Amino acid sequence: MSELQTQLATDTWIAATWDEYIQIIENPAYEKAKGYYQNGQMRIEMPPIGNDHASDHTIIIFAVNLFASIKGIALNGKDNCTYRTTGFNEAQPDVSYYIGENADVIPYGTLIINLDIYPPPDLVIEVANTSLADDQGEKRLLYEDLGVKEYWILNVHNVQVMAFAIENQGSRRITESQVLPGLAISLLNDALRRTRQINQSQVGAWLLTQFQQQLQTPLT
Repeated sequence: MSELQTQLATDTWIAATWDEYIQIIENPAYEKAKGYYQNGQMRIEMPPIGNDHASDHTIIIFAVNLFASIKGIALNGKDNCTYRTTGFNEAQPDVSYYIGENADVIPYGTLIINLDIYPPPDLVIEVANTSLADDQGEKRLLYEDLGVKEYWILNVHNVQVMAFAIENQGSRRITESQVLPGLAISLLNDALRRTRQINQSQVGAWLLTQFQQQLQTPLT
């Protein structure tokens, strides 16, 4: 094993050329790894993923899809999809979405989404268990550079979603989604807390009731 490959086990950013990164990420030994590249550095995140991360990953996808379906918002989600600006950036977020007029922009059969050709996703979500500092720091800068419209960090330990609107290569905290209008971040946090007490189908039924009540509430 090379010195570079030995360093990868630490799940940290290390200096690498684009060609070195591609050589690593295309190595069959890293088939299940998640890869990121930014500013001449790469980060390779290796499995396994624990129960809490996997469970929160599942419920956040369910919540977003349910909200969009009830609200009639066009949406297409990606699970661990790879986004690449050749020679410069690469990201493989836990969850990502194309929303509204971009919902159907990526054709089936596309392996790696080339951001030199296609627009970036509207919403990116990272589920942070051991990677919270990086998700708040370097990855946040990466998604700012990629031009993502909205970025969520799901903090598994604190059972909390931190949402950021991204504009002009900067980001700011928001309490309501801008790409999914009407979706309060506090409602997602409430749903996550409930998963610690009841099963996901019960949480799903609660979310369904909350979203349906929103539809029945007249605008003021």
